[in-house]
Amino acid sequence: MEALGAIDAASIKATLGLQGHKLQLRAITIEPGGQIAKHSHEKRPGLVNVIYGEWIEGRASGEAGFKAGDNDAILEDEDTTHWFFNRGDTPATALVCDIVPDT
Repeated sequence: MEALGAIDAASIKATLGLQGHKLQLRAITIEPGGQIAKHSHEKRPGLVNVIYGEWIEGRASGEAGFKAGDNDAILEDEDTTHWFFNRGDTPATALVCDIVPDT
């Protein structure tokens, strides 16, 4: 995972009233055969866009594939619980933008 930038907690508080949180942009790579474990976004909204390869998203309702260049965003709202796989043979990278606690 590579942090690409972050809006600090003071700016988030001033603009949105979300004291103690920051907005961050990260590049996350899943290696071939790798996965990101099941997790919830109940208190962590975000957007994901695959820029290299393909991520397979799993949810209770099933799976969906997101490929680089498709311009489809993966929405992570308060109702989202999901996980990801890379079933390809090359690394797959996505840009992830989310609001997180400032720790």
